[in-house]
Amino acid sequence: MRTTTIAGNWKMYKTQAESKHYLAEFYTHLTLTADHARVPLTEKTIVLCPPFTALGVLQAALPQSHHLRLYVGAQNVHWSEVGAFTGEIAPPMLVELGIRHVIVGHSERRHYFGETEATVNQRLRAAQSHGMTPILCVGETKAQRDAGQTESWILSQLTQDLDGVDAQQLIVAYEPIWAIGTGDTCEPTEANRIAQLIRQHLPTPDVTIQYGGSVKPDNIDAIMAQPEVDGVLVGGASLDPVGFARIVNYA
Repeated sequence: MRTTTIAGNWKMYKTQAESKHYLAEFYTHLTLTADHARVPLTEKTIVLCPPFTALGVLQAALPQSHHLRLYVGAQNVHWSEVGAFTGEIAPPMLVELGIRHVIVGHSERRHYFGETEATVNQRLRAAQSHGMTPILCVGETKAQRDAGQTESWILSQLTQDLDGVDAQQLIVAYEPIWAIGTGDTCEPTEANRIAQLIRQHLPTPDVTIQYGGSVKPDNIDAIMAQPEVDGVLVGGASLDPVGFARIVNYA
């Protein structure tokens, strides 16, 4: 089902102590500014994705509120339950911590660590089989966009990544690689067009589709005004609790 989902990917930032301090400040600004938001907090899903070392600390510190859908998510998951996979994290380890969401196939995982469509597919299946909702990242490079390959590349990614995957238990994040961490944001109308392309390719139109790529407090309103965009996956701007609260409470 389509839901408004705002996720923050902290990447390799913040210690356990910094994470706890962040959460306290974020929650304060979140509740202070909620009255000015167009969509009430009760109708949004908020996911904070810290490094693995901070998952347990954040999960334990989450405010106990039946009216706030605030969750802790992971940045990666392996496809095996156990094994000799140095540096990886197994699905049961995340489930034990109460993790409900996990980012899969981020462009930095693909670029720096050799992630392929085949391994992305395996990770998606593993996450779902353990009851977690994966946030699948897809998107094109600047060279692919300039060559007119944006649509064909993204559809190819989806076809390979989603083989045997339950589209009802999935979030798709369109993250144009050329816009990640560059300050060069995709025009909101173009993000909407690609989100619509993705939706039309999926077996169900009810999938939550996010936009990611240099999302900031000063462009969130225009992005979220697009009818096909259900939320955002935020990188650098999610590291500031005040700014991320503003993004969550887009006006």
